[in-house]
This record gives sequence, C-alpha cells and structure tokens, in this order.
Amino acid sequence: MISIELARSLAGAGLRWQPSSGDRFTIDQPALEGEVFTVSEMTVEAHAFPTGTVLGFNGTTEWALDSVTLEETIWLPREDQLRELLGATFRVLERDDGLFRVRAAFPVTGGLEEVEHAAPVADDAYGAALLDLVRRSTG
Repeated sequence: MISIELARSLAGAGLRWQPSSGDRFTIDQPALEGEVFTVSEMTVEAHAFPTGTVLGFNGTTEWALDSVTLEETIWLPREDQLRELLGATFRVLERDDGLFRVRAAFPVTGGLEEVEHAAPVADDAYGAALLDLVRRSTG
C-alpha cells in the first residue's frame, strides 16, 4: 500500500480523487492514524452533493461515524490505479537489489525524458513517478 506521506504529497500536488467502490482512504485526523477504510456500498458510500462529495458510513461498523467530507480524507491509490494514472508515460516496473524501480518517459521540449523512481514497495515507486508527473504537469 502507498505510504500516507506519499499519498498526502500527491494530493498536495493536485491529484484529485473521485471515489468509487474498492478505493482505499484514511481520515486525516490524529485519532484515526493508521486506520484504512474501503469505499463499498455496504459500509462506506460516496454521496455527491452540489457542495462536494461526502463519504457516508452505513450502519454501525465504523465507530458510529456518520460521514466525512472528501477534504478530510487522504486517498490511498492502489498499484493498478497509480499505473493507470501514469498512462502512456509508464515504461516498465522492475525489481532489482530489493527495490522496485518504475521507469517512465515524460514529454520535454524536443522529445522525452526517461526517469526512474525506486522504492522498497511497488506502490511507492509508482506513486513517486506519478508525483513527478503531476508536479511537472502543474508547473
């Protein structure tokens, strides 16, 4: 799973989340540090309102939480979601010397720049590459 710090950096860089079933997230409050929730129509359902998206907790399974706004959460994208967000920039994932290495090619004036991001966990290598792409895209 992607680290909370990297997920927070992705959100801060401008990555936006449209919750769907199966997505993981945490609530950005010290009392809930380390707790990971999953969007599911059975327990946590996304409700879109004109004022924003609210994640509603159904039943009593989640400590009697009623709902939280999307702004109070940190999305924890899965490896497949990170790879999809990298899109055509993604080249390859390799494991070498105990690290996962993601290579990507980002457009630059006159061609492509090959970059590599490494981490002990594949999700974090993908996340670091995506963070690089988002930062390049938003200037």
